[in-house]
Amino acid sequence: MTELNSKQRKILEKAAHDLQPVVIVGGAGVTDGVVQMVETSLTAHELIKIKFNEYKDEKFELTEEMCNQCNATLVRIIGNVAILYREAEKPEDRKFAL
Repeated sequence: MTELNSKQRKILEKAAHDLQPVVIVGGAGVTDGVVQMVETSLTAHELIKIKFNEYKDEKFELTEEMCNQCNATLVRIIGNVAILYREAEKPEDRKFAL
């Protein structure tokens, strides 16, 4: 996981503002399918939003678990939406210059 400073977090928060959640945590919780969807979305987009329709009280723990499994970094949790970031492996595929 990449450690972000406050300036980098602000850049990513600003970029995520207009994004729609691509992963939704529902009644089944964080299943293998949800983790796989987070992994795929991070590979494709680098920066994603995850919406918690259920398990709102456990969102911090569940987000940390997903970050650990997907090697992602939590940018911020705002309300019931978590913003995750993982830098692209290839430098030419990176969308954000941090």
